[in-house]
This record gives sequence, structure tokens and C-alpha cells, in this order.
Amino acid sequence: MAARLDQVEVDYGARRALGPFSLTLQPGEIVALVGPSGCGKSTAMRLLAGLEEPTRGKVQRLAGRGETSVVFQAPTLAPWASALDNVALPLRLEGRPREEAEARARAALAGVRLQGSEAAKPAQLSGGMAMRASLARALVTNPKLLLLDEPFAALDEITRRDLSLDIHRLWAAERPAIVFVTHNVEEAVFMASRVLVMTPGPGRLKSETQVEAPLPRPEGFRTSSLFRALVEQVSAALAEAMAA
Repeated sequence: MAARLDQVEVDYGARRALGPFSLTLQPGEIVALVGPSGCGKSTAMRLLAGLEEPTRGKVQRLAGRGETSVVFQAPTLAPWASALDNVALPLRLEGRPREEAEARARAALAGVRLQGSEAAKPAQLSGGMAMRASLARALVTNPKLLLLDEPFAALDEITRRDLSLDIHRLWAAERPAIVFVTHNVEEAVFMASRVLVMTPGPGRLKSETQVEAPLPRPEGFRTSSLFRALVEQVSAALAEAMAA
């Protein structure tokens, strides 16, 4: 088991934001969370990241330093630091020697196709490049659990598709467990081996869809009959959840 949410509930004052909600994530598994705005997707992500505690229920997660990494919707890069220094930061915080941290950061940047941009500041990077740098920073510690909270939301369609392929390629090298939060049903079906649809807040599990296709996805998967059928299945479950 990579992580588990066991009948968790989260209250903000008198308002229930999430739950009861359960999720068990196996090592190397990619799970997508889909649901309407305010259903608690990001709250579930923060529980898995250890950034928040449940009001009720239990969270089991990998607590070792560097074992869990998070990529948020905004790149959250330090604006005064170079791409290299931003990516090396988690290793420097671990106390790694500068030479080792920079060497691993260079390799991580190359892994997301940002070689040659090591000296660039965040303001000099496009939105897609900044998100690649954030992904490199998340992966530089070789995490066992990678949490992606709508990382493509502010990007154009071509960049989104390129980054989804990059994530699958990087996943194939290290096989971390991944939780991917998105509003986009097609994105969820493409990215994940299992898609969970959540009800409107307080979010509960509405449906679970297995995506029986190889990861990384084969060429042409988006135009296959299987992909279209799964997108329709998940979309129908989401529409039913929102109408309830």
C-alpha cells in the first residue's frame, strides 16, 4: 500500500467539505479523482500530502522525507531563483551537498526536457516550462507517492497533452504511485488506471472505473473505441453525481 484514506471526513467550522471518503492506493498505481468544484478533491490531496489532518477517520501515508511530492495547479517556483536552484531546493533542504543536489537537479530538468534552461528564472519560462520545472522539482527526490493537483488547468491543450505524455514517461522509469486531480474527464481516462468520480461536496465516492489499457498509453489511444467508451462512462457517472 502506498497510501490510504479510511472513512475520512473534513469539517471547516459547521460545513462538511469531504466525506466520508475512502481510497487505497497501491504502489505504482495511477488514480484520477474527478468531481465538481468544491467536492473535496484538493482536500483529499492535502490529506495524502500531510498538509491537513482529517476531522474524523484515518490517513496512512508515506511519511519519510522526500517520499511524497506534490505538484500544484500553480508552479509555485521561487521567483528569485534559477530553474536549477528551484529544482535542487528539496535536496538542499535534506542537507545534500551542493554538487550532488545540482547534479541531480540537472538530470531532473533534462528528464522534463528543460536542459539548457537551468539558469532561467521563472519569469523567463512559459507556463508549460514552469510546470515542467515544478514536475522536475517534485521528482528530484525520487518519491514513492506523487500528488498532482490540477497541474494542467492553466495550460493550452497542446501543452497539456505533451505534459501528460511526459508524466507517463517519467512514471515508467520510477513507478511512483500517482494521484491526479482534474476536472477534465478525457484527461482522467488518459492518465489513470483507475478513475474515481466524487459527488458534490461533501465529496463521497460515486463511481470507480478501471481503465484496462497499457501505461504509458499506446499511440492513438485517444481515438480508440475503448477510450471513447470510458470517457462516456465516466461522464455519465459525473452527470449523475451532479444531478443527485
